[in-house]
Amino acid sequence: MAAQHPSESQEWVSDRIESWVETYKKSMLTPVILAIIASRQPVGVADVADRVAATTGWQVTERGLYRTLKRLQDSGLLTSTDVDAARTGAKRKELSITTLGAEFLSGVTANLVELHGNEG
Repeated sequence: MAAQHPSESQEWVSDRIESWVETYKKSMLTPVILAIIASRQPVGVADVADRVAATTGWQVTERGLYRTLKRLQDSGLLTSTDVDAARTGAKRKELSITTLGAEFLSGVTANLVELHGNEG
């Protein structure tokens, strides 16, 4: 039996869902990262990356993660401290959320909408 190809409307819906998910991921990455850091601070960048993937299932590139973390630091939502890495003496960054970051996260969290199916 030959595989069925999706109809034009199914392709359209799939494309719209994919577009929405990408937009959602970009906008939700900030509160996800802030929540992870707030719950585990101080925390290293590698742990943040692992927790984002474990919590959301999203794969975030290292470049994208560092860019987002820098933007959050530049905005005053995060601080970083250079600490000596165990056994290597190399420096690594440990991240913490600031008071401003906690206020921002609280405001975003208070405005999230939780969808429930077929309530009526």
